[in-house]
Amino acid sequence: MFDNSVAASLDSTAHIIQIALTPVFLLSGIATLLNVFGTRLARVADQAERISQAIDGASGLEQVRLARRMNALRRRSLALDAAVILGALGGVATCGAVLTLFVGALRDATVADILFVLFGLAILCTLSALMVFGFEMLLASRGMRQRVAVRQIEVAEETGVPVDERP
Repeated sequence: MFDNSVAASLDSTAHIIQIALTPVFLLSGIATLLNVFGTRLARVADQAERISQAIDGASGLEQVRLARRMNALRRRSLALDAAVILGALGGVATCGAVLTLFVGALRDATVADILFVLFGLAILCTLSALMVFGFEMLLASRGMRQRVAVRQIEVAEETGVPVDERP
């Protein structure tokens, strides 16, 4: 009923679509990462806004402490910016890999080399974004531990009870 060339063309097209779907899963994961990065960046911005307002009414020593906190938030925001940029580049490279698959179906030139570079770039950017995000998480946890330690010292001075002896 069908000509062999039509069946071969249909098989070839189906194979290309199957191969093109694999990077789409990576793209979905990158989109999820970008959402996480964006949420954390919003939290950093909210904290920076609160601290900025608190600095105005603070006294000397408190202003110094709040200024240090703002510097830590600035470093976190820079790390998140880098993670977002790398994640977005990973998404762009993934889309480029998918486009190369479809264009490669039309032309059989050096598609394999281009596809290798684009997909490799997508993986490297995503890996870098994850590493920078991990760095930002370490900055966040370090800052939180410093705030807890300062608060514990303040409470110990106010109550006269050493930090280790409280229940």
